[in-house]
Amino acid sequence: MSGPGSPSHLSLWSVHGDGKRIRAGEVVHPHERLSWPRTIGVGVQHVVAMFGATFTVPLITGFPPATTLFFSGLGTLLFLVVTRNRVPSYLGSSFAFIAPVLAARAGGDIGPALGGIVVAGALLALVGLLVQWAGARWIDALIPPVVTGVIVALIGLNLAPVAWDGGGGGGVKAQPVVAVVTLAAILLATVAFRGFLSRLSILFGVAVGWLFAAATGALDPEATRALATAAWVGWPDFHTPRFTWQASALIAPVVLVLIAENAGHVKAVAAMIQRDLDPEMGRAFLGDGLATMLAGAGGGSGTTTYAENIGVMAATRVYSTAAYWVAGGTAILLGMSPKFGAFILTVPAGVLGGATTVLYGMIAVLGARIWLDNRVDFHNPTNLTTAAIAVIIGAANYTVSVGDAAFNGIAIGSTAAIVVYHLMRWIARLRGTA
Repeated sequence: MSGPGSPSHLSLWSVHGDGKRIRAGEVVHPHERLSWPRTIGVGVQHVVAMFGATFTVPLITGFPPATTLFFSGLGTLLFLVVTRNRVPSYLGSSFAFIAPVLAARAGGDIGPALGGIVVAGALLALVGLLVQWAGARWIDALIPPVVTGVIVALIGLNLAPVAWDGGGGGGVKAQPVVAVVTLAAILLATVAFRGFLSRLSILFGVAVGWLFAAATGALDPEATRALATAAWVGWPDFHTPRFTWQASALIAPVVLVLIAENAGHVKAVAAMIQRDLDPEMGRAFLGDGLATMLAGAGGGSGTTTYAENIGVMAATRVYSTAAYWVAGGTAILLGMSPKFGAFILTVPAGVLGGATTVLYGMIAVLGARIWLDNRVDFHNPTNLTTAAIAVIIGAANYTVSVGDAAFNGIAIGSTAAIVVYHLMRWIARLRGTA
């Protein structure tokens, strides 16, 4: 799918046309850009698109939001360097980390969870090096669409209780009226807004929920006092990882989800710009792995390529990596404002409960969409049984304790999906029924 004008090396961007408009049937390719004012505008849109999901993760897990935002911007810039400006992507907080991180930091200390995030990032980086050396076909063989879909679906189902009680004392359960108002605003924005604005429904709902909570006295007084005294400019709140085998074993299986998300992102962008990006697959894994390691080393959430920003690219037809440099830089600047981080911490539990009801449901349904898009045949008992077992393990949050460590439904379900699928395929081949 390579075409004329494909870049052969890392370079600055050429201006698309006159830099002011995109003609019918054209797109702005990764190595191109519009005029800088327009490029900056698109970059800010990317920040808005990723913002709702990216700051929701640290609010749920108890990580410092400003630090997470800072490292998401820094990780995005690192990703662009590693992929040689050829894969347009924003690296935001991955929801796949939520459940294992909550389990890993059950004692309150985020150090072990950060250590687990660093380990998961290192594993993804190693996968990237292997893919760069051996090619990406073995990834499709190890994690076919039926397995990819079930892993994504079980993450959403496993997180459903978190939407209800926020992991204990929060969520819809804590402030049901605020949650319903937030959810209603999201639904209204989804159907009432058009084009790009409809993609901001989560952010709109959170804003409406926050204003309703403020008007009804539902904001946390301690959080609002901290907002009033926070400085406008300063370094984010950095934390040091602590490595334990228990936390590492809990969080490491998330790498399977990150592989699926990165591969899907690269293939989706390649299809939209009609370019072959498979040679960049290993670099995409490596870039996200290094970004996740960087985040875990300083107190941020693990990262992944963001589907929300694919929506911005589809709406604008601008796939320029220049816009992502703008987005990454903007996120870094926002992360260096303690006032901004303190404001995020004022978001009430009910607002998060309403927003995550939608977000976690979307994750679960996205798994089903992967099955549909890849025409997974559920008349095949191998596919049906693989999905059935893993989904129930994730939804019920099966837990297995080994010494002091407890492995939850995401880790067990993801492992079960891979093992069951390949075991049944092997038996079917022996019987000649594959």
